[in-house]
Amino acid sequence: MSVLAAAVLAVSSLAACGGSSSDTAAAGSATSGTINWWGWTPTDTATAETYISAFNKQYPNIKVNYKLVNISDWVAALRPALLSGKGPDVFDMQPGAYVAQFKSFAEDQTKLAQDALGADWKSAIAPIGVSGLTADNKLTAMPVGSVYAGMLWINGDIFKKYNLKPPTTLAEWKNVCQTLKANKVGCFVQGAAQEGFDQDTLQSIANSVQPGLWTKVSTGDAKWNEPAIVKTLTIWKDLFDSGIMQEGAIGYQQYPDANNDFLTGKYGMVMMGTWYTQYATTKAMTAALSAAGVSGAKPFPILPIAFPDVAGAGSTSGMYGDADFGLAISTKSKQKAAAETFVKWLTTAKEGQQAIADQLNDLPSLKGVEPDFDTIQLVDPASQKAPVQDLIEKASTITEPREALLSADVQNAILAAATSVATGKATAQQAADTLQKAAEAAGVTFK
Repeated sequence: MSVLAAAVLAVSSLAACGGSSSDTAAAGSATSGTINWWGWTPTDTATAETYISAFNKQYPNIKVNYKLVNISDWVAALRPALLSGKGPDVFDMQPGAYVAQFKSFAEDQTKLAQDALGADWKSAIAPIGVSGLTADNKLTAMPVGSVYAGMLWINGDIFKKYNLKPPTTLAEWKNVCQTLKANKVGCFVQGAAQEGFDQDTLQSIANSVQPGLWTKVSTGDAKWNEPAIVKTLTIWKDLFDSGIMQEGAIGYQQYPDANNDFLTGKYGMVMMGTWYTQYATTKAMTAALSAAGVSGAKPFPILPIAFPDVAGAGSTSGMYGDADFGLAISTKSKQKAAAETFVKWLTTAKEGQQAIADQLNDLPSLKGVEPDFDTIQLVDPASQKAPVQDLIEKASTITEPREALLSADVQNAILAAATSVATGKATAQQAADTLQKAAEAAGVTFK
């Protein structure tokens, strides 16, 4: 079709009824043009620019502009932009609530996946990415990589300076905090004003209380107000009462507040997932310190550790994850062909996925692609290489979901429950009862 506007209208109409960009000629050139990519991740724009730079080695005539949007502003910024048709050509998509909210704005990428990887394309990429980004038999986005949570990161220099060992129990965690505070160092920092990170901590606590419990309540196989969840919320409150959580945590954002406080050495520990592995490298750590306003600071080694057995039940709290994000193509993009080229390269080409792997921000979705540690420069390879490699190996076996099972209404209820318990406005039982009612009102069917 030669008329650009007609092509866009045709694609939009077909997308509304489950069609894809393959149903009509994609707008624009596949090898030249300018496309705008909006995302809340990569949170470090230097990482995004690294991906784009690698892409431009093969496609020098496609310019990609990356716009970082804070995740707390994502829905408010993205929805009107997509409705207006003046928003991004490519945008981040996350399993769960975002797929539900933005699937109608995204092209079906099933044909793109088939063209790139063959008829058996699903076997070539991590299954957790396909299931989480599919809705109504529509592949709303191609998975870039996966992330996993359920662990902590520590400042290796601080732990070494005060001869501390990573805590494995709640009591040990409290003792580590006492030692750090006695030396005027913060212990643990979290942006408890953000649902996603509260959920990570709560899911980790729940897995310590009863492995797999969080997934059961998320699917309706158990109730949100059962005793084990009440115990989870009780332990959550203890993190505040005992001083493990920093003062004012409920008013903190994870980004930039908690992130900057950890990177500037104010705290010894932070709740982050595998996406934080990028800061184990000299390049990313240096850039992050600069972004945090620290001039000339020396990068320090960060190390991943298991979430402590806070329930004292002898269970190692398991990790959980989803596709970190997929790349969706807007139904209203005027540069669909170039957008498809970029998405296909980053998500299915070995060169694109190797760029993903080597940044250590995501675990690549394409099977068989691993980080090249011969070229990756860690801050302190002697202390970091083994635990980082172990983390990546462990993450590749994880099947428990993180965000994919929860609606926006339930996630909002989780934040309300976490906040009300932390501030003492509700008991653990009261918050759990309210959370159960909210899930029922959201349409969750419980067995």
